Amino acid sequence: MVRLNKIYTRAGDDGTTGLSDGARRPKCDPRVEAYGAIDETNSVIGAARLSTRDLPELDAMLERIQNDLFDLGADLATPPADKPPEFEPLRVIGSQVERLEREIDALNARLAPLRSFVLPGGSPAAAGLHLARAVSRRAERRMVEAQRKGEEIGAPALAYVNRLSDFLFVAARVANADGATDVLWRPGATR
Repeated sequence: MVRLNKIYTRAGDDGTTGLSDGARRPKCDPRVEAYGAIDETNSVIGAARLSTRDLPELDAMLERIQNDLFDLGADLATPPADKPPEFEPLRVIGSQVERLEREIDALNARLAPLRSFVLPGGSPAAAGLHLARAVSRRAERRMVEAQRKGEEIGAPALAYVNRLSDFLFVAARVANADGATDVLWRPGATR
């Protein structure tokens, strides 16, 4: 159980932060950047949810995703250890990715196929979900960057964040009256 009695500790005043195993890392460390970007994604989804209350099925999916993103943050904040840890690390697992895929498929089944790219916008909910999609793509890039710099990142965690942007795209279309009020890109229209 998480218990936060004191919000500030002053431990990070030197520019470092603690991972879940107690190790200190610079706040600009690739692993810290990755889980920070996941936290930012979660926050943007929370803001988008202010406009999805009238779409209860979608809102419930977004709430589950927010919980998953806390799991993902915990996963990223706990690097694999050479010795057995004192606690069972929380990891994103395949069933979370599979659930997200099922939800993408269910939402997408309601939509007409696209014949153009969609501009971010339409309803307030769709605009917020498009913003969340863009932020989630940045989080994915941070995770890949951390992996390329030698950090071990689990395959389910990478798959989850990749599917997340797909989910948020489809969710934005659902929030635009199942795609009826999507704002379509008109190539070269403003030349």
